Amino acid sequence: MLASICRRRLAIPLPQILAGGGGGTNPVRSSPVVALLSHGYYSAAAAAAPDPEPCPATVSYLVSCGLPPATAAAAAARYVRIRDLDRADAVRALLREYGFSEAEVTRTVRQDPALLKFDPDRIIRPKLDFFLSRGFEPRFLAAEPHILARSLDNHLVPCIEFLRGILGSDDSVRTAVCRVPRALMVDLDRARPVVEAFRRHGLPEESIAKLLLIHMGVLMVPLDRIAEAFDDLKELGLSVTDTAFLYSFRVICSLKRETWVRKVALYRSFGVCEADLLRAFKTQPYILLVSDESVKKKVRFYQEVLKLEIGDVMAQPMTLSLSLEKNVMPRCAVLSLLMREGKIEQKMKLLPALISNSTVFSERFVWKYAKDVPDVVQAFEGKIKFQGFGDGEFELLSHHMTAAKS
Repeated sequence: MLASICRRRLAIPLPQILAGGGGGTNPVRSSPVVALLSHGYYSAAAAAAPDPEPCPATVSYLVSCGLPPATAAAAAARYVRIRDLDRADAVRALLREYGFSEAEVTRTVRQDPALLKFDPDRIIRPKLDFFLSRGFEPRFLAAEPHILARSLDNHLVPCIEFLRGILGSDDSVRTAVCRVPRALMVDLDRARPVVEAFRRHGLPEESIAKLLLIHMGVLMVPLDRIAEAFDDLKELGLSVTDTAFLYSFRVICSLKRETWVRKVALYRSFGVCEADLLRAFKTQPYILLVSDESVKKKVRFYQEVLKLEIGDVMAQPMTLSLSLEKNVMPRCAVLSLLMREGKIEQKMKLLPALISNSTVFSERFVWKYAKDVPDVVQAFEGKIKFQGFGDGEFELLSHHMTAAKS
């Protein structure tokens, strides 16, 4: 069903999609620079036709700011020509004054070198003061410095007030914006219809607020795609009142349709039936955002190292969202040590232990035995590598887990 919904609305043949062809645009992850240039966020002079020969002085200055020579040359050729080095230095000094580290100053210049042409006190400082007055650390803008190119009175203030009207508090606005700073680039004449579309499709106000907290990038999704997403989730059996609906909506809107189909095909290639995949998606929608290589690595680990059935893995889809190196393997190392020392039984349900809350796991398996088996602390911290469960050391009761599901 997951694949068929995508396939029904795709003009690109499925074989071409699975071979990596197609295209399409991801509305949530589109390039901020392209968006800026296409929406006229820079002045006409900044967006003018590229100079045939980049200014050597501009290239040299951008390189001194930390940009790679090729990037500096491309920026200078496209839309940046620094005529006042003192002003450029003042912009960087202003950022440091507001708490930007040297790395963040470099990151800001790298992402938006045109800011170096702005009047620091007349254009940039008022915006930094505005965010500071709303409880933001201005350095959050290092992640999306293009925001500083927007008008304070005509865009930034109205946008923040619009978001506050939905989210209800300055704290919630800060949380939402800092998670997805680029969403603050969206014009209100685009954001308002999106919110109205959510209401028309039956999302209550508290759900709309929660959706923006989950990922404010949904404000960038085209209206027709929003309608499709609601239709898709309804066909999958998800109601707007379901716990997983908002997370599922965020995932569907984040993926190009051909990517969605490719990921479904990837899971199917490991023997996952569509019913199990659909159940896993409803439980943990973010499994479709895990990269293909990461999915392959994790599934192979569970099947080949832990000897688990794919059905057991899909019954606990959180396992696909966890980091092998930072979470799963250290916990396996802890359990292996405790079993060899006879502290815990060899027969146990492994996956529930692996996906349990970190505090719960550490209290149950680490601190409880730290005095008798000190190495469990180092294992939990990843300092003792998991070497696998030896023969007869660990009997994984996958059939018991299967029975527990049914």
